[in-house]
Amino acid sequence: MVVVKNGQQHKPVLLAEVLEALSIIENGIYIDCTFGRGGHTRAMLEQLGDQGRLIAIDRDPEAIRTARVLESEDKRFSIEQGPFSILKEVADRHGVTGQVNGILFDLGVSSPQIDEAERGFSFMREGPLDMRMDPDQGISAAEWLASAGEREMVEVFSKYGEERYAKRIARAITETREESPIETTTQLARLVIEVIPGQNKPGQKTIHPATKVFQAIRIFINRELDEIREALDQALEVLSPGGRLAVISFHSLEDRIVKRFMKKAASGDPFPANLPVPVSMLEPKLKVIGKMIRASEEEIAVNPRARSAVLRVAERVAA
Repeated sequence: MVVVKNGQQHKPVLLAEVLEALSIIENGIYIDCTFGRGGHTRAMLEQLGDQGRLIAIDRDPEAIRTARVLESEDKRFSIEQGPFSILKEVADRHGVTGQVNGILFDLGVSSPQIDEAERGFSFMREGPLDMRMDPDQGISAAEWLASAGEREMVEVFSKYGEERYAKRIARAITETREESPIETTTQLARLVIEVIPGQNKPGQKTIHPATKVFQAIRIFINRELDEIREALDQALEVLSPGGRLAVISFHSLEDRIVKRFMKKAASGDPFPANLPVPVSMLEPKLKVIGKMIRASEEEIAVNPRARSAVLRVAERVAA
């Protein structure tokens, strides 16, 4: 399925694999925690019957506008605005807690957000340095860079971007903002390029040198990793026995959280390693379904964003 928005095509990543992972029941209840532009949502609706229900969540106002149109056209569908850490709250409000047959997370920034220069997510497009998933909430990236201490910036770049030159970049930002504010995406990208050594040697870098810094700021500004942890915990309460949890990650920080969460929930209650406890007493909450799934070469050829995508699937175990 391809979603067309403003003349541009947006392809949902790992679509066939997601539909198979969710094992959609015709009259089941599902939650898409990251509506985006609705590619996965629409495909899920196509597999639902008249009595099926699909609730979506997104905090991006543009995504909400798109979803409102779909909501007016399909009585099976509802949209809620907010971060996906409101999952339990949404399920409670709709009276479906403990009854949901499948939950999908498509983590990270969406292609439309990157494509829209004014959102400030892309170092390849001139735009205001914003990076907020919801521009009406919190502080922008430019506001944070204007006030953050050097030590705080180093911590953010290192922790969320795994940036080797975090100290150099933080120092350069501190010195630069004393002369003039850093307010645009290209300003920040140029600063990073100038700071990181070896940029004039052709073929030395496989990714843009500003990639990790932009990722780190975006994750920090939007509390993305905290949101993931909170929402995954809530998913255990929201899913029905046998309900499926499908999570698409795009970088190692996200995937590590998802992998550890599923492994821990599948291991059950912690007991001392030397204590002979039968499996029946461990009370695991999830069963991991298969191994991680990556996009095929065919999908990557038509949708390069899928290259880094990883899908992990688990099933809720009856209490």
